[in-house]
Amino acid sequence: MSPVPHDKAFTLAGRTYQSRLLVGTGKYKDLEETRAAIEASGAEIVTVAVRRTNIGQNPGEPNLLDVISPDRYTILPNTAGCYDAEEAVRTCRLARELLDGHRLVKLEVLADQKTLFPNVIETLKAAEILVKDGFDVMVYTSDDPIIARQLADMGCIAVMPLAGLIGTGLGICNPYNLRIILEEAKVPVLVDAGVGTASDATIAMELGCEAVLMNSAIAHARNPVLMAEAMKYAIDAGRLAYLAGRMPKKLYASASSPQEGLIR
Repeated sequence: MSPVPHDKAFTLAGRTYQSRLLVGTGKYKDLEETRAAIEASGAEIVTVAVRRTNIGQNPGEPNLLDVISPDRYTILPNTAGCYDAEEAVRTCRLARELLDGHRLVKLEVLADQKTLFPNVIETLKAAEILVKDGFDVMVYTSDDPIIARQLADMGCIAVMPLAGLIGTGLGICNPYNLRIILEEAKVPVLVDAGVGTASDATIAMELGCEAVLMNSAIAHARNPVLMAEAMKYAIDAGRLAYLAGRMPKKLYASASSPQEGLIR
């Protein structure tokens, strides 16, 4: 996104980014489509499920980092597929080893396979351990404002409440809780999960989110590369609208031109 007057920089772990769109690497038909879609999105931060993707732990197999270079993108290892704190912590430590001391991680601890809803209790446990262990923790969580506040107070560098369940494409199901989280935020708030199309991403940005992370909305589109480009513009449009400030809603019409001095 081009610099906007009076806009603050999007910063994570001391690094500033131009794009406010973060993208995942799963569910594409092959590595070439993954590469093309991510490039079209303009994203600078790319999240990788360490337990499902080869980033060096399986020598001899195709390595995602061959097409998504750490020299070009910030790799954001995530703990997708973990269902307790112990698994999540172990996965983050593995990622740190594979990526030469990399500290930025996305923590997600899931409650069950049907909903993929966050297990808040295990998430809090894992976050506390990882922060103490020197990780920069971005954390997937419910849209509960109290839990979001606790995670920020614990030292997480960003909270990532879901908009809807992972992979559903339902959009922002509870904008009111999200607004409370944003009002109280001490760290960046990023919508994570549930985005289905460009308008969902725009709404998240118009509410005041710092950024949006998505995967399925792009990878499951009929044309993932084209949808990735659409999401790039949607994020920019939403941010600009947020900064501009929308007009107030009214019950009745209001003429767009003055009523005085009409020609009669």
